[in-house]
Amino acid sequence: MTARVLARCALLAAVGAVVVLLVVLGDGGLAVVLIGLLGLVLWAAGVWWFLAHRGAVRLVGALLAVAAPIGIVVLFAYHDLWPTALLLVLCGGAALALGRVALRRARPSGAQPGTAAARPQRAVLIMNPKSGGGKVGRFGLVERAERLGARVVLLDPAVHSDVTALAREAAAGGADLLGVAGGDGTQALVAAVAAEHGLPFLVISAGTRNHFAMDLGLDRTDPARCLDALTDGEELRIDLGDVAGRPFVNTVSFGVYADVVQRPEYRDAKAGTALNLLPDLLVGEGVRRVDALVDGGAAPALSAQQALLVSNNPYGSPDDLESGGRRSRLDSGLLGVTAIRVEGAAQAAELAVRGSQSTGLTVLTAHRVEVTSAEAEIPVAVDGEALRMPTPVVCTLRPGALRVVVPRDRPGSVPVKPRVDWRRLATLAFGRGPRDTHRESGPGPGPDSEERGRA
Repeated sequence: MTARVLARCALLAAVGAVVVLLVVLGDGGLAVVLIGLLGLVLWAAGVWWFLAHRGAVRLVGALLAVAAPIGIVVLFAYHDLWPTALLLVLCGGAALALGRVALRRARPSGAQPGTAAARPQRAVLIMNPKSGGGKVGRFGLVERAERLGARVVLLDPAVHSDVTALAREAAAGGADLLGVAGGDGTQALVAAVAAEHGLPFLVISAGTRNHFAMDLGLDRTDPARCLDALTDGEELRIDLGDVAGRPFVNTVSFGVYADVVQRPEYRDAKAGTALNLLPDLLVGEGVRRVDALVDGGAAPALSAQQALLVSNNPYGSPDDLESGGRRSRLDSGLLGVTAIRVEGAAQAAELAVRGSQSTGLTVLTAHRVEVTSAEAEIPVAVDGEALRMPTPVVCTLRPGALRVVVPRDRPGSVPVKPRVDWRRLATLAFGRGPRDTHRESGPGPGPDSEERGRA
């Protein structure tokens, strides 16, 4: 009943926004919409010119990207349109917020259930002292882990270490849990060994960005809290990605991003390196395109894409910036597929206005993705690690292959906001109850769920 009431309130707020627009249509309402759309288009065009060109065109693009939003504010103030704009923003914002809450109440976020984990007796933790700018030493992870009874294998920064071999050696020596304090690339390598031997796996958020830890709900500000799983933990069964025989826990990138991370200077100057390379990668003669066959042709083929991202479970909708960078679950048994093809400023503007409905953006789910190219070998970024792989490159998923042990108290376990679907809201508000809506509109990890098409 609460979900139904909230859905009705969301629709009422949306109708209120339309009414406000109609009432003031002849008194500036239409101008507010047109000016807002024009500003968005100009901003997107400016961003494209800034990224895809050099010299004077890049300068013009930067100026336009900055001037467009400022110009909107100035025009609203000069023509006294800001009250109308503010009212429209408030009504629209209320409709979106209420709609998300209603859908969340009607269809719970489905937070992945865990089971009580036995306390390990011979835990082995591999730690990289350089990872995350020295988080291992800064948070006293070695000392704390040893106090909890774990054996720590500390990598030597001056010597290249075969992390996979170290993990296999630990498993062969009788370890009953494997863990890593390091980046997501290192996490994936040890996770594969843990899955291979059926051992629990512990993630310690000592990397730089810790995307995997974030989606597990772990504390990224204090990696020492991850060690609480050794004494008071619960176990989750999650999926493990595979790209050409190499494991991944987050994403595999092809195209522009994979080209950029190949450069040695990228590690020390990410923004500068990307800006220097993007013009050649987007519109220059060195443009590399990739094609992808999804589920053996069951979904539309992706051709000549500039960027292609395949993820271990789908990320949130690109239309929602807050949830678009997170995965609500890691056990759906599905890969997420995001492909981008933008040829010019006009298509960049369309992407800004239409979001995931743009012709330049494709969002799918799949069980298998085969990436091909005219080249025999292409750059690939696996969990941020720069590699080169022979084509075709096949991405698959091993459902439920990994036993991850996490603390019971996970401060980062925030449910991802559902995408606002107005048809579902109308059904919830005036049709069948929330339980029926959940049953019909919540596709699970079945054989047809990857054919949802565009998000």
